[in-house]
Amino acid sequence: MKILIKNGNIFDPTRNFNKISDIYISGNKIKKIGKNLKLPIKNLKIIDAKGKWVLPGLIDIHTHLREPGYEGKETIKTGTMAAAKGGITTICAMPNTNPTLDTVPVIEYLILKSEKEALVNVLPIGCITKKEEGKEITEIGSLVKAGIVAISDDGKPVSDSFIMYKVLEYTKTFNIPVISHSEDLNLVNGGVMNEGEISMRLGLPGIPSAAEEVMVARDIILAERTKGTLHIAHVSTKGSVNLIRDAKKRGVKITCETAPHYFTLTEEAALGYNTNAKINPPLRTKDDVKAIIEGLKDGTIDIIASDHAPHTKEEKNREFNFAPFGIIGLETELALTYQKLILEEKMDINFVLKKLITNPIKLINLKNRGIIKPEYFADIVIFDPNKKFIPKDNIASKSSNSPFLDWKLLGKVDTTIVNGKIVWDNDRFYY
Repeated sequence: MKILIKNGNIFDPTRNFNKISDIYISGNKIKKIGKNLKLPIKNLKIIDAKGKWVLPGLIDIHTHLREPGYEGKETIKTGTMAAAKGGITTICAMPNTNPTLDTVPVIEYLILKSEKEALVNVLPIGCITKKEEGKEITEIGSLVKAGIVAISDDGKPVSDSFIMYKVLEYTKTFNIPVISHSEDLNLVNGGVMNEGEISMRLGLPGIPSAAEEVMVARDIILAERTKGTLHIAHVSTKGSVNLIRDAKKRGVKITCETAPHYFTLTEEAALGYNTNAKINPPLRTKDDVKAIIEGLKDGTIDIIASDHAPHTKEEKNREFNFAPFGIIGLETELALTYQKLILEEKMDINFVLKKLITNPIKLINLKNRGIIKPEYFADIVIFDPNKKFIPKDNIASKSSNSPFLDWKLLGKVDTTIVNGKIVWDNDRFYY
């Protein structure tokens, strides 16, 4: 099928492009952009996008698909359905599966299963250490050949500084980023939420901001020494933002990400022992939220990612101390970012979209995607900035562990096109 998207307000952050125009798609590529295009009438599907935004598909570099091993929480199929519904056309799958993504056969399995079942593009992230145990470095060269785009032990920190040092050195050969889950487990010491007044009121053990900041500081020192490519995942504290800002000024090769929950929620979301607000790193204070937003505005924080971490209702219905960390985020990422950063904080649209599309592409060296331009892959999202929705009304993910379930969100994805194929349109999936 050939597709014509008419009258849409096209935003292309890579080229700082913004124009009302038409887009013609044939096969898996964008073929023409402009008004009054001369096109074949046969087999042409026309989508009227008047009053809507037409965007390159979002790139989410931090997604937990849970497959293989934890299919009760999420699968490749359901996770990519959630991504498509949220306007995300490429996701990077984190390696804390069972078995972990630390060998070529498991990487190949993920890629082949994704080719058969995924609604969006799936790119694997390999483990830094075998089984994420922090003891022995994986065969990184073989994993790169198999198709990984980055390495990480996300979910667990690499506590051994010598291993982190060697990995930052070694990965320079392959030009892939090392994604750090920056957490000092000794400082966490069994904590389950941010350490402060709220944790004291609830009688819950707290996680100090220093647990993140100490490891961010260590990783910066190692990256500065090795000149390796370091990416800090899920930044949540004011201190981390300041450390990264200073490192960038010194020329350290470092990027970082945050997630929408870190600039829309505080630790108060955990009041009432709400386990759907239990996440790692934890939700922090108002001052931390303010610092995260400032870091997004001044470019210290490069990327916005979902950190989509599904868990079953049975797991989340346990006592707060024993419930797992993590919330889902693929379906709400774009709407929360639009509401908070573009509408409330008045940030420039293309500047924000760079953090959702352009900068992730640069980090993982993705080719021929993320730009609305002829001969680029047709990964396109049609977004209605005036349409409201409530997440709990229609969740695509297999899990529903989110503090945003009852929020009335503004900004809804109407249509998602991946490789020239419509996969989500008018509240329906197309497989």
